[in-house]
Amino acid sequence: MEELIWGRRIRAFRKLKGYTQEEFAKMLGVSVSVLGEVERGTREPGDDLVKRVTQALNVTYDELTSIN
Repeated sequence: MEELIWGRRIRAFRKLKGYTQEEFAKMLGVSVSVLGEVERGTREPGDDLVKRVTQALNVTYDELTSIN
């Protein structure tokens, strides 16, 4: 379940910033398929990927993990 929450939050912030999946995956240094799996909640992002996501989106870890 936690994977699904991660994915939804990452997708929402990515879209708010105006990035396509392709652009964002390239920024993160991962394949589009990996990013898609994370966003769909079928793959949990590792700590390194979470760090790169927060940096690329210019959000804090708390903002990314907040459920509110």
